[in-house]
Amino acid sequence: MGMSVTISAATEADTEQILKLQYLCYQSEAQLYGDYSIEPLTQSLDSVRAELTRGTVLVARLGDEVVASVRGTVGADGTARIDKLIVHPRMQRHGLGGRLLAAVESSLGAAGTAKRFELLTGHRSEHNLRLYRKHGYTSVSTKRVDDRLTVVTLAKDVEAGAAAGALATTA
Repeated sequence: MGMSVTISAATEADTEQILKLQYLCYQSEAQLYGDYSIEPLTQSLDSVRAELTRGTVLVARLGDEVVASVRGTVGADGTARIDKLIVHPRMQRHGLGGRLLAAVESSLGAAGTAKRFELLTGHRSEHNLRLYRKHGYTSVSTKRVDDRLTVVTLAKDVEAGAAAGALATTA
């Protein structure tokens, strides 16, 4: 009998699983850019705990195991920043990243203060770029960090996110 993946708000009890999953998921990014000192690989458990209280943190569970997570906050200017969308490697390519992205957009947009969704990824992260573009994000800026990395900022209006979320729930 198979289990289905459920998405819900993260709890303090999920913190360690989120951090371990984050460490696993960002290995490929570190390898892609030749930099193992990136923040997701050096973040502390206390820092992840603090993020639980500062914003929206969602997890996807397969039984008791956290297999995906995403974080988001809404700034005073109405920009909802989506961060650290991670999916366990064995669960990738099954639509879970898209489901989690839609769920965090819905959650961040529910309060009515968000006007725009924004996220960042590296220029070589083709899978991430493809996922975000598929979900209506467009590149709004790039910033060269060093010889290895250019950060791409992608964004979309909240109305576009709500329309895409409605389509996803009816499909």
